[in-house]
Amino acid sequence: MSAVIRSELRKVLTTRLWWILLILMAGTIAFFAGVFAFAFAFGDTGTGVDGEPIAIDPKSMAITVYTLGVSLGYAFPMTFGALMVTGEFRHRTFATTLALQPSRLRFVLGKAVAALPFALLYGAVSAASAVAVGVAALSLADQPTLLDDASVWRSIGLSVVAMSAWMLVGVGFGTAVPNQVAVIVILLGWTQLVEPILRVALGFLEPVSGLAKFLPGAAGEALVGNSFYAASGLSDLLAPWAGLVVLLGYGVVAAVIGWLTTLRRDLT
Repeated sequence: MSAVIRSELRKVLTTRLWWILLILMAGTIAFFAGVFAFAFAFGDTGTGVDGEPIAIDPKSMAITVYTLGVSLGYAFPMTFGALMVTGEFRHRTFATTLALQPSRLRFVLGKAVAALPFALLYGAVSAASAVAVGVAALSLADQPTLLDDASVWRSIGLSVVAMSAWMLVGVGFGTAVPNQVAVIVILLGWTQLVEPILRVALGFLEPVSGLAKFLPGAAGEALVGNSFYAASGLSDLLAPWAGLVVLLGYGVVAAVIGWLTTLRRDLT
């Protein structure tokens, strides 16, 4: 198994994709952290489901800014995780990989284990980008940074866990949808369009509003205990442990589907 993991790590490190996506993620999160910090500080937060202006206390404001990657940047680690798998099919190396190591279970496990160090790296860079820019923006806006609050640091630490979990979810989805173009379109379409619209829509429909907290994005945000959606009253959040279980559950279900479909096919 160790040889499989080393092989998977080499496949990633010999390409530029991992650090290009990492830089794009850091820049995106830094930009939005500054925008949201100033918006929160100067009261431009919009209105909640009751039509009233959204009032965010300083602690919730700080946590939301510092963990913004979990709300707006998770598409990057998830996409990278999916590409780790779909690259095998895109470049037609899947057959060669199995010829050298025929166990398809080891193939999946090797991808997941090899993704872990990159998952933690993406999570750490996400948190560092948001905190660095968020602290600067809040300070310029004369708002408390609350970096002396242990619960704020707990949320920041859990944001690393959440972003790491998203990469493992991506590995699962890459197994279920081996077509590289299709999986990118599906993941970006869901994360950037479908789920945000769905969460807002469910927030206005009282009978089914509770379903929003079980969506993948909401499950990730549950780990840090706060989000803009929750602050605006559009959705509640699960307990942190439940959010992690639900989020990883999506990845496991996708991986099982991939195991029963993609990985059961004969090599051609």
